[in-house]
Amino acid sequence: MKRKKYLVMIGLLSLFGVVFLGGCSDILLFHPKGPIGDAERFVIIVAIALMLIVVIPVAVMDLLFPRKYRSTNPKATYMPKWSRSAKIEWVVWLVPAVIITILGTLIWHFTVHLDPYKPIDTGVKPVNIEVVSMDWKWLFIFPDQNIAVVNQLVFPVGVPLSFRITSDTVMTSFFIPQLGSQIYAMAGMQTRLHLLADEPGTYLGQNQHFSGRGFTGMHFKAIAVSPKEFEAWIQKVKQSPDKLDPARYQGLEKPSVNYPVSLFSSVTPGLFDGIIRKYNKTMNMNPRVVKEASESIHLKTGVSEGN
Repeated sequence: MKRKKYLVMIGLLSLFGVVFLGGCSDILLFHPKGPIGDAERFVIIVAIALMLIVVIPVAVMDLLFPRKYRSTNPKATYMPKWSRSAKIEWVVWLVPAVIITILGTLIWHFTVHLDPYKPIDTGVKPVNIEVVSMDWKWLFIFPDQNIAVVNQLVFPVGVPLSFRITSDTVMTSFFIPQLGSQIYAMAGMQTRLHLLADEPGTYLGQNQHFSGRGFTGMHFKAIAVSPKEFEAWIQKVKQSPDKLDPARYQGLEKPSVNYPVSLFSSVTPGLFDGIIRKYNKTMNMNPRVVKEASESIHLKTGVSEGN
């Protein structure tokens, strides 16, 4: 009878594990498509496995001990005959110490190895991309090709991507989960990121930092294509009748949700650096003006659909 109860308990725990972990197959972080994402998946899995060394035994004891030493079971009266156990002390202190040491070493190594500012050396010239976070859309500028795209990022497979990232609104977070390395976009500042895709495909790109009422729609498609297809896509963009000049950019600045993919055949030189400089000028003003400028940015409420 007792054996049957234990088998039932083990079965329930196994069922719980299957249900709980079943959703992991849909987690994008566990399906990386580049070396950065693959290394970060390894760190996540190892960290979870190390923590389960403590979590699983504690969970099992939480279920077994109350049942065995319950008040209605007189045969299992708990009468300890010791005041201190060297074996338990060793387990309680040594196991966590070993786990923390391994985790610390692992995190230190990969923090240096996966530094988002560190270029990816493959012997291939990287594609330079300037990213501007807006309300509530993403602007991608390709300075070497002198083109720009809104809410779509196309890039070649096997070629490193060198990002310069800033914000023309509140703080946001630039993230392509299957390629790895989430990093913030901040007004008046520039952050860097280097990624690489190993295989062609369409991946989700998104903002992971709440930035207002249009936050849920602030995502884009990151499309990895062959180098030949990438060159053809560049020529397609260059044929667009739209140009990203100061007047057109002022239109993009207006808050909008579900903004359609837009192609620009040319870009005003220095646009990205100019976006950063305009906030630096504000920061050099007196505190009262800085406060008013900050409030005006945070209190944007006008929203339009599409254009």
